[in-house]
Amino acid sequence: MTIIVTGSIAIDQLSTFPGRFVEQLVPGALDHLSLSFLVDSLQVRRGGVAANIALGLARLGLRPAVVAAAGQDFAGYRSLLELGGVDVASIRQSEELHTARFQCITDHDGNQLASFYAGAMSLARGLDLRDTVDRLAGVDQIVIGPNDPEAMLRHTDECRARDYPFTADPSQQLAVMEPKDIRRLIEGAQFLFTNAYEHALVLQKTEWTEREVLARVATWVTTLGPGGARIDRAGRPAVQVPAVPVPEPVDPTGVGDAFRAGFLAAAHAGADYELAARLGCTLAALVLRTVGPQEYEVDRGRFLEELTAAYGRAAASRTAAVLGW
Repeated sequence: MTIIVTGSIAIDQLSTFPGRFVEQLVPGALDHLSLSFLVDSLQVRRGGVAANIALGLARLGLRPAVVAAAGQDFAGYRSLLELGGVDVASIRQSEELHTARFQCITDHDGNQLASFYAGAMSLARGLDLRDTVDRLAGVDQIVIGPNDPEAMLRHTDECRARDYPFTADPSQQLAVMEPKDIRRLIEGAQFLFTNAYEHALVLQKTEWTEREVLARVATWVTTLGPGGARIDRAGRPAVQVPAVPVPEPVDPTGVGDAFRAGFLAAAHAGADYELAARLGCTLAALVLRTVGPQEYEVDRGRFLEELTAAYGRAAASRTAAVLGW
């Protein structure tokens, strides 16, 4: 059995702005906002949450499967995913629409302005999970990543109806989804992933307290950027894991996806969640030092050295054991 990842497949267009966004804002004139940023770089990279997480899992030694939709320009991307160790048999490819596009500008402080064009991603609402689960003879975890909102709801409902264990990772879709739909996505999840802002947004839009959320999900994992990650479970003290220091970060795009891949890979292998978060933070640091969410490689020796430096030799030894390295 394996991990199935659902969510977006996209092409990322990443630019950097050498200044600070906040310095371009004029107080009192924000109701007529019209800004243009002269960027000093442009990188076109393969991305999308489903593909990013799946590749992260594959580079840690797993063989994940992706259930998603992509466009008529996807052939080369498909081949690269397959060569990277990802099962791509359940990716639907449109003959007319383009693959989704993510456009992002990052400023000197690491703040980002982004837009997302869904394109072929809208076709994901017509995909079932059962065919893939049957083909793989079972599933250990299904990740419900940010996707076409109807697809996210359909996948979540199917997981509950068929008793498939699932992870809720609504990410940027939280901002546009209705409160009732967010409640529907969260209910019954084994893991709920958010960043700090999304953590607050879940509470605001669902009108649930943290205790009420934890009564509905087994484990809530919140990434805190340079602060690492926090793991909350009902009736237990919160566990906080510090981040791996990155003195000169290069590009934050895909860092959260890498954390999720590392965490899920370790949890899939039976590790405790503190160790899983440490693995997630180490993989996230590797991506943070790379332009683009998929252009990194995992050198096992160096990876374990970094994990040792951040968390100690015992943590590195346990990580190597659970991953079979």
